[in-house]
Amino acid sequence: QLVESGGGSVQAGGSLRLSCAAAAYDYSNFCLGWFRQAPGKDRERIATIDRDGTTIYADSVKGRFTVSKGAKGTLYLQMNNLKPDDTTRYYCATHGQCKYLNPWGQGTLVTVSS
Repeated sequence: QLVESGGGSVQAGGSLRLSCAAAAYDYSNFCLGWFRQAPGKDRERIATIDRDGTTIYADSVKGRFTVSKGAKGTLYLQMNNLKPDDTTRYYCATHGQCKYLNPWGQGTLVTVSS
């Protein structure tokens, strides 16, 4: 099971770093990704990092967010220059193949005020 953390409240232009960790498994050799879903909107895949380190970003976060992996496949999302539109709950997911990523955890809430 993956557990997201690091959310909080910041002002526009601020930064947060989200983490996603597995208590009992090493996901270093899996694809890992971050998603978000605002109320009334479709779920958005915002960043993925594949087994070989290849990263892909949604246009909405490109240049502002950076995805990375740490020890034992811990996943991070560095979020800079946050905007009010970034306010929502963020989720992580893992799978052997990026195309099958499907988050199902509790997520972590990010609130950006103007």
